[in-house]
Amino acid sequence: MHICIKCYTINVMRAGIYYNKNYLTENKTYLENIKKQLTDKGIDCVIVNSYEDIGNLDVLLILGGDGTILNVAACCAKRGVKILGINYGHLGFLTEFQPDNAGEAVELLSKGKFPTERRAMLEITFGNEHYVALNDLVIQRSTGGQDFSNTVNLRAVIDGSTVDNYISDGIIVSTPTGSTAYSLSAGGSVLTPDLNAFIMTPICAHSLHSRPVVYNDKSVLEIIPEGMKSPLNVIVDGRIVNVIDDELPITVKKSKLAVEFITRGDSDFFKKLLIKLNIWSK
Repeated sequence: MHICIKCYTINVMRAGIYYNKNYLTENKTYLENIKKQLTDKGIDCVIVNSYEDIGNLDVLLILGGDGTILNVAACCAKRGVKILGINYGHLGFLTEFQPDNAGEAVELLSKGKFPTERRAMLEITFGNEHYVALNDLVIQRSTGGQDFSNTVNLRAVIDGSTVDNYISDGIIVSTPTGSTAYSLSAGGSVLTPDLNAFIMTPICAHSLHSRPVVYNDKSVLEIIPEGMKSPLNVIVDGRIVNVIDDELPITVKKSKLAVEFITRGDSDFFKKLLIKLNIWSK
């Protein structure tokens, strides 16, 4: 399967390099080499050390794995900065290039014209809180200290209709991008990136009929905690961002924001999926 892409042209480009400090702190030579390659091609380039550095960029080269990309994906989406990923992590579903062909990535940028692929995001609201996610939202039972809970009761409502009451460890709501992450591990289906859909996956549901549900991304999902005995963790793209201790509904819908990735233009999703899952299984 080849994903639908569009071509984007930049006449004068300003690029940044954001990297995983755990992998590359000791390899400054590699970073400086990529920066020099970009500069030699006439591309203004800076090393990004904070979110504030992203604001005036056209493109952000991210050297790391999927977690590194997720750290700054929302920031890039809000500022209209395109992402080019070079894999220095384990799986690298979101990266387009391997470290050995970083030169190919530089060459692609230097042409000023390249294919891009937009990825949908989730908009998550409850009370006065607001978040966006590229991969997923997880509402999960507390597992620590006095707040420990064996299960939670979460009612899922789509466009006003109750889907199910899930007595479980929690619920994952995932975009197509995130369908190959936690949702997949919990038994959810893989969604191809071109689908206009999200997937809701219960975590260890205490019911034989509770199954993942794929639904249209134009719909509005509400997750309503019921009979709470302990707080719930709210996890956005792998990070605990909040703790819920009351029965506020959590609303999830498609965000107006989207993350735009620079690609080669010939990406085969299923080929990448097979390669990455085989690596994962080793």
